[in-house]
Amino acid sequence: MAARKGARVKAHGWRLRVLGALALLAIVAGAWGWWTMRHWTPDRRDYPMQGVEIGANDGEVSWKSLRAIGADFAYIDASASAFARDPRFVENFEAAKAAGMQVGALHRYDPCQPAGNQAANFVTTVPRDAKLLPPAVELDMLADNCPVKVSEARVESELMTFLNQVETHTGKPVILKVTPAFQARYSIAHKLDRNLWLVQDRFEPSYAGRPWTMWTANHDLANEVAQGGLRWVVVLP
Repeated sequence: MAARKGARVKAHGWRLRVLGALALLAIVAGAWGWWTMRHWTPDRRDYPMQGVEIGANDGEVSWKSLRAIGADFAYIDASASAFARDPRFVENFEAAKAAGMQVGALHRYDPCQPAGNQAANFVTTVPRDAKLLPPAVELDMLADNCPVKVSEARVESELMTFLNQVETHTGKPVILKVTPAFQARYSIAHKLDRNLWLVQDRFEPSYAGRPWTMWTANHDLANEVAQGGLRWVVVLP
């Protein structure tokens, strides 16, 4: 009987060691996956043109270093909603051009605010320059929490008004940066004939239901260029 008890104790100890080893392997695998994801960018052979989206939250940016690590272009956060402007827009905009990068500007669209006011905010923030990349409009905020109810039809019609005014100012069709949440709510990619910029870490996005032009492939790329993780963007060849 003592022998059987000793065998059970030995078996229990063996199971604990196995479970401990498996837990350690899981921790190591998780850490490796996290490190790999933070340092991953798509292969240049598949996506020769790669760049970043930069705003005030990225802090001080070494633009020459950013160019050196392979950023060919930069979209600079410019304006948001009807009145907000990125406080570093002018600084980042001029520094990116001085570093020899292609530059574009991005507006964060707010379905709760009138299209005309938002367009005015963008066009007074971003200079008219034929050399700039097409303007980008981020569609992420939903109208669910607007002070005054906004219907889906109203969201679409106001957005079209905004796009028309911005495109008149820039002379170029807008790129729609559509997030999964906005697409799921409004199916905007099927309603507006504009190039798409989609957002999904590591794996090529398909949530828009049609081909995309740009892709934020890593929203938190580890680097020594900016204070935080970079939003790394690639262009479909």
